[in-house]
Amino acid sequence: MSSIELTPSQKKILRALTNLHKESEDAIKGEDIAEQVDRNPGTIRNQMQSLKALQLVEGVPGPKGGYKPTAAAFEALEIQQMDDPASVPVEHEGEPLEGIIVEEIDLSSVHHPELCRAEIHMQGTSDGIEEGDSVTVGPTPLSKLVIEGTLDGRDDTNNILILRIDDMVAPAEEPNH
Repeated sequence: MSSIELTPSQKKILRALTNLHKESEDAIKGEDIAEQVDRNPGTIRNQMQSLKALQLVEGVPGPKGGYKPTAAAFEALEIQQMDDPASVPVEHEGEPLEGIIVEEIDLSSVHHPELCRAEIHMQGTSDGIEEGDSVTVGPTPLSKLVIEGTLDGRDDTNNILILRIDDMVAPAEEPNH
């Protein structure tokens, strides 16, 4: 468990860096991070200095340079790095989303069906998904759980989609006797 306390701004910038780095494995330019988090590139450079001091980011000099997250960055964001994570499909308005890893699905208010929500914790960018859009998550590897919902909100700092659940299905296994 990480003992580094990050500001929401640092967390958002570091999360954007890890998401972009996951897609390309190359050094990420400050301008790309700035665009991702809707901030000025100068602000990103300033924040990167403090993230470098915390040993969460390393600077890569040169024309192909930029920033790369360190292993401590993933730890600070509590991102599990796995070589071969189980795949849980995510669809937005019926179209599959590529490059997203579902880390965790938290169900809240299950006892109150009208208020049932699912928090989808993930790695990767969910740009383009707006409140009111249809999102389907699943089937999950073991229980084959599929959640269909409407985006109710998002926590971009922690990479969480909050769905109002429209339907949830986990097929029952047939007994083997």
